[in-house]
Amino acid sequence: MLQEKLNRFLFKSEHISVLVYFRIIFGLIMLWEVSRYFKKGWIERYFIDPVCYFPYEGFYWLAPWPGQGMIIHFYVLGILAIFISIGFLYRSSIVLFFIAFSYIFLLDKTNYLNHFYLICLLSFIMIFLPANKAASVDARLFPAIKSLRVPAWTIWWLRLQLGLVYFYGGIAKLNSDWLRCEPMRMWLSRRTDFPVIGKWFTEEWMVHLFSYGGLFLDLLVAPLLIWRKTRFYALGAITSFHLLNARLFDIGIFPWFMIGATLIFLPSDFFSFLTGKSKKKVQDFKTSKWVCWGLGVYFLIQILIPFRHLLFKGNVNWTEEGHRFSWHMKLRSKSTDITYYLHDLRKNEKYLVEQESFLTPRQLEKMEDKPDMIIRFARYIAEEANKQGLDSVSVTAVVMSSLNGRPKSLLIDSTADLSRIEYGLFETADWILPLE
Repeated sequence: MLQEKLNRFLFKSEHISVLVYFRIIFGLIMLWEVSRYFKKGWIERYFIDPVCYFPYEGFYWLAPWPGQGMIIHFYVLGILAIFISIGFLYRSSIVLFFIAFSYIFLLDKTNYLNHFYLICLLSFIMIFLPANKAASVDARLFPAIKSLRVPAWTIWWLRLQLGLVYFYGGIAKLNSDWLRCEPMRMWLSRRTDFPVIGKWFTEEWMVHLFSYGGLFLDLLVAPLLIWRKTRFYALGAITSFHLLNARLFDIGIFPWFMIGATLIFLPSDFFSFLTGKSKKKVQDFKTSKWVCWGLGVYFLIQILIPFRHLLFKGNVNWTEEGHRFSWHMKLRSKSTDITYYLHDLRKNEKYLVEQESFLTPRQLEKMEDKPDMIIRFARYIAEEANKQGLDSVSVTAVVMSSLNGRPKSLLIDSTADLSRIEYGLFETADWILPLE
């Protein structure tokens, strides 16, 4: 009985207009993001200028394109974004976009952003969606594919993915620091120049309103968007939330993308002005066990990954173990000082490492409080020393860090040879010291 109800829900015939809208808005915002990389010089700064990179575990073989390759790569990304938006060679374009964007995402942990991870997921999902069957160049060139009806699962896949982002963002806020309003209290105290309401940013009631308001909005907005009676109130609240974040924090396209993307919770025919309305009587689509299994596996992975930090000891905001890919957004403020030492074991001598000679200021800022990146750079230092003829070396670091206003304390064992540590994805790192 439950299986039958699920099948009826997933394969119910729905209007395509929401998918068409999402295809258009996704392509346009991706084009905007690519243009920002050219305008701000980020391609050179992030992918050409650095001499040391921080690839993800399992992707150490990835490297930036040589010469002008990265410039060309971003031009291709921009062209693909246009093709996606207008629905030209849609399937090929979205597959190539997913691969090309995932490539730049995986090149360097320095550039990790939650919304970049989300873009990777959404572009993967879009590979399987018939978003080009209406209001597209493809539908003009190949009339046989044209259709105004799609199975409901194609829309709900996107909705549930966005809902998970909001919900897990709320779950992550259920920690002692956030509940005592840190780091929100510190952030607001620095923005008393904010228009109209900034004068109250040092008031405790305002700090609590921001902290607990964000918590409950994240936890409840998805079900409120799904329920018809509260949908427009929820859209108003979440739009205001993102607009406020866009003004308060430097978080790029994320608030604008989420404002646009969240509109897919509107009825499936809401954007029928883009496609025209379906006048024919329609039947539901034929059920497919492969679709059901595929969706089940996908969402099982997405549900479990954000909880993987529970496999490790300690505060995830301190150790960073399991922090990425878990929708832990704007939860911590860290101040860190790091000093590396290279030890020549044969001569029993110690040298101070000039980190600025190997890392860009942005890489240094992102690396200094993240243990997995710290040991990656330690290996790089040892490798460079080996190239200079030092065949017996070790690398240590003194890392003093403060989390959410606490006094600074040691983050890692300052006596450990970091160049020889293997960072395990699911193994607790005993060289990371507990939060005092």
